[in-house]
Amino acid sequence: MTDYFQISDLLTDEHRLIQQTMRDFVRREISPYIEKWAQDAHFPPEIVRKFGEVGAFGPTIPTEYGGGGLDYISYGIIMQEIERGDSGMRSTASVQGSLVMFPIYQYGSEEQRRKYLPKLATGEWLGCFGLTEPDYGSNPGGMLTTLKDKGDHFVLNGSKLWISNSPACQVAVVWAKNEEGRIKGVLVERGMEGFSTPEIHNKWSLRASTTGELVFENVKIPKENILPNIEGLKGPLSCLDSARYGISWGAIGAAIDCYESALNYAKQRIQFDKPIASFQLIQKKLAEMLTEITKAQLMAWRLGILKNEGKATTQQISMAKRNSVDMALQVARDARQIHGGMGITGEYPIMRHMMNLESVITYEGTHDIHLLITGADITGIPAFK
Repeated sequence: MTDYFQISDLLTDEHRLIQQTMRDFVRREISPYIEKWAQDAHFPPEIVRKFGEVGAFGPTIPTEYGGGGLDYISYGIIMQEIERGDSGMRSTASVQGSLVMFPIYQYGSEEQRRKYLPKLATGEWLGCFGLTEPDYGSNPGGMLTTLKDKGDHFVLNGSKLWISNSPACQVAVVWAKNEEGRIKGVLVERGMEGFSTPEIHNKWSLRASTTGELVFENVKIPKENILPNIEGLKGPLSCLDSARYGISWGAIGAAIDCYESALNYAKQRIQFDKPIASFQLIQKKLAEMLTEITKAQLMAWRLGILKNEGKATTQQISMAKRNSVDMALQVARDARQIHGGMGITGEYPIMRHMMNLESVITYEGTHDIHLLITGADITGIPAFK
């Protein structure tokens, strides 16, 4: 694996075992099929159970609820190895662990934890996270989805858009405003009357991932399906912190796959009677790609240490997410140039990663919004309010 600064020496034996296990899983269960899945815009439902079996869902959730009981470095490694295979596959696992299992564990009742988490951990159930709306993305506080108290139950109305996993989900963690305008978390199950999950088609990105809407038309929500231990934007934003942390590692995996493909291709491709790897401009690209990957690896590793110590801030996570994805997208573009015309074909993973990363640089907070989060932190002046 690409590890120029021997970061593996900073890992424990358990971390290295997890990394090898996930790498073997991706090589066996994802890499041989991913190009066809992406070409066919096919989400393989069988991968959900397989992710559960290998421990990719909720690795930091305590074992008593079916999770892995692992640390955040382990979680990052898992996300990195899955995204070496495909960003859409990582999205499936990331949403399940960070955006569904995390809020149920962190903010749910004991009954909710025991009902949902074991099923989500094994992949028996797939979950999704409903925050983004058609008119409210970067400004989630403006959401229009409502939750009204009807005495012995609540009624949910509204819609969510760009929701990973939604067409295949059995449960959705949904954020809605009550009569007082306070944001509450709601657990909406497949089969509830008035709840539907239309799929979004014709995507050029994350084609092996399933994406859709969440539509609520007078959905009757039992009182026991409200997350009792959180109110306000802190709930969904803390979930996004967990997901963005995973992306800060995951995007590096996509970059590594592009870099290693470009390096191998450059050594084998002969032009002017010698491999193109011998030309200065190709070596410049490869050297810069590896340098940026290494810098991102060191940032992600340090962020993982801070997460383990409970010290990682939202702003640090934002910086790492933005840096990793921006880096990966540039690496993909340079790798495409090194591959020449072959770089646009499914013979190599480059164009698929590049298209995927165009989504990753937007979801879980856009590139520009993350820059402004850093800007507000260092100046004390929020530019987006």
